[in-house]
Amino acid sequence: MKLIIVESPTKAKTISKFLGKGYKIESSFGHIRDLPTSTMGVDTLHNYQPKYLVPAKAKKTVTKLKDLAKKADEIILASDEDREGEAIAWHLAEALKLKTNETKRIVFHEITKPAILKALEDPRTINMQLVDAQQARRVLDRLVGYELSPFLWKKVARGLSAGRVQSVAVRLVVEREREIKAFVPQAYWRVWADVMTKAKEEFSLELMKVDGKKLDKFEIKNAEEAAEIAKELEKINYQVSSVEHKQGLKKAPAPFRTSTLQQTANRMLGMSAKQTMTLAQRLYEQGYITYMRTDSLNLSEKFITDAHQYLVTELGEKYCKDKGNRFKTKQAGAQEAHEAIRPTEASNTPELLAEKLEAGQARLYRLIWQRSVASQMTDAIVDNLSITVEDGRYSLEASGQSLVFDGYLKIYPEKFADIVLPELDKGAELELLKIRPEEHFTKAPARYSDATLVKVLEKHGIGRPSTYAPTIATIEARNYVSRDEDKRFAPSDIAFVVNDLLVEHFPQVVDLEFTAQMEKRFDDIAEGTEEWQPVIDKFYQPFHTNLVEKSESINKQDIMPEETSTEICDKCNSPMIIKTGRYGKFLACSNFPECKNIKSMTKDGKPSADDAKLKELSEKYKDEKCPNCGEAMIVKNGRFGLFMACTNYPKCKTIKNLKENQNNTGIACPKCEKGSIVAKRSKRGQFYACDNYPECKNAYWSKPTGEKCPDCGSLLLLAKDEAVKCSNKDCDFEK
Repeated sequence: MKLIIVESPTKAKTISKFLGKGYKIESSFGHIRDLPTSTMGVDTLHNYQPKYLVPAKAKKTVTKLKDLAKKADEIILASDEDREGEAIAWHLAEALKLKTNETKRIVFHEITKPAILKALEDPRTINMQLVDAQQARRVLDRLVGYELSPFLWKKVARGLSAGRVQSVAVRLVVEREREIKAFVPQAYWRVWADVMTKAKEEFSLELMKVDGKKLDKFEIKNAEEAAEIAKELEKINYQVSSVEHKQGLKKAPAPFRTSTLQQTANRMLGMSAKQTMTLAQRLYEQGYITYMRTDSLNLSEKFITDAHQYLVTELGEKYCKDKGNRFKTKQAGAQEAHEAIRPTEASNTPELLAEKLEAGQARLYRLIWQRSVASQMTDAIVDNLSITVEDGRYSLEASGQSLVFDGYLKIYPEKFADIVLPELDKGAELELLKIRPEEHFTKAPARYSDATLVKVLEKHGIGRPSTYAPTIATIEARNYVSRDEDKRFAPSDIAFVVNDLLVEHFPQVVDLEFTAQMEKRFDDIAEGTEEWQPVIDKFYQPFHTNLVEKSESINKQDIMPEETSTEICDKCNSPMIIKTGRYGKFLACSNFPECKNIKSMTKDGKPSADDAKLKELSEKYKDEKCPNCGEAMIVKNGRFGLFMACTNYPKCKTIKNLKENQNNTGIACPKCEKGSIVAKRSKRGQFYACDNYPECKNAYWSKPTGEKCPDCGSLLLLAKDEAVKCSNKDCDFEK
């Protein structure tokens, strides 16, 4: 019997379908060894030797694998092909007492029968260079987190954490927020001329040049200048000076790599980076897509051929290039031997797999399939039309575009809007209808979304494909950021405090260039050009020395000075002061520790209305019992307002939302027709759902207008830019 060990039970189940009775496929359920949670687990005095142990949750699995290993004629390790997967294979070899240089190791980019059989024909041994690169990252992150986090507990607030990559991500979010707060809108003017042709077709021309010079954005500074120009434009002759048609190409997109998949899924599907990678992992393990942690744009020749055949059969030869499209990533350090993210079979259309996949998986698979097949299609052809009117000092222009040939847009859902202009000849006379001077204002930079944060992390070389999603999830879980109504990241009060502390006293930890250089060093270790311990030592020694010095010299009061308030403690009549904790600012009694009274507060320093409401609702719900264990429920105040929790915590973790804490929209739920749609909050931000939950699980990520779609009868939702869209994903209604 040949024993194949993978890291996922779903992966094991999929591979089992391809192999005969001579194989036993088992899962390690991820890592079976790790650094301890109660101690640092790294011997800084003896060449940074890690002290690995088998966690309690993995002991049963290890025992089972050891028993199977004794009975096996051959053991094959088949964890993922990246550094993390290589480390899992090495830990398995160590735990099962296998010889690292003799143990068979197979890798594959997709979980299909041909890929598995091919890998089994050509096994290799464990690549210790990749293992060392993973160990270096793990050890360095443990040293930073395990030493810097207690420092933050002592100097700022308990429960905080710091990390080599997460702290850089927090810095980006904090600095963007400061840009937004410091932003001063600047006015600028644009001048339009509404005109009409002899055929009664109306369109608009924009003033583009004065005296042959292209207008700078801020050239027209105020209403007076705009009005003066408007008067001049009313006197000129509106005769077409030139008409120019120019064909352009919209090139077929490259297939997805990890970062572009996360960005596009966030932009098109509203998925967070974590959601995207969780769903992609399931699709990979079920054999539907290739490995989803990659920075390569390569596609297999088989896929290119299969996609070509599909396109010829379904759409015709005009939609595909004869020799296919091949892409090469420009990303530094990319592993070109890997493949881009694609369907394992081009013929597995989203429609064919619809019934086999969960809703979220189906949506993500459709996007991956569309992008991969579209990458092999011909470019879209666009006709760009420019109409110019010149008279005296002034030159005005109108630009239009129309789709001549849809090309890859036939499959890939990229938005393209026709801007229709009338067909005119040079010399055509136009009638002036109106001159429209318009004042505009520059806009502040937007907060980061999952897509834009991943993009900037990749741009600066911070982290690698496997780290983007967990980094974002960590800064959310640690309350450094929350999501606003647009699902963008807003930093918390404590994020400003921690970031400023790290920037001033531990600049290397949050320096973008330095963090990117460390990623390059990890790549060098993986390639065998550097040893991992010297890389760690070069960082750790000055870091540790600085940490010891700062622990002595920094005073908590200097970092988080207490602020006075006009509030008086209602328990002991002492003045209350304003403090900053892990979840933001709060009021605390100055008579601490004799009096431990604290209150949540509003932004203007007043006690939150939640405190008075807490007392009122505590009395109202004093007889409430936990639906799961029968113990008493109490009203508590948390990050997202008042809620009910079981008094049997932590044995029972039941919580309930309070109807009084919900913002009722007054819109009846169209699904159950019993409840009302209320505003709620989650880690992903605000959403709208039926208050009849859990009986009714109807929910929307955008605010319903209360009106129904004239096409399908579903609720209409407020989208961005004041647009109104149908909540039914299969309905295209928009106004």
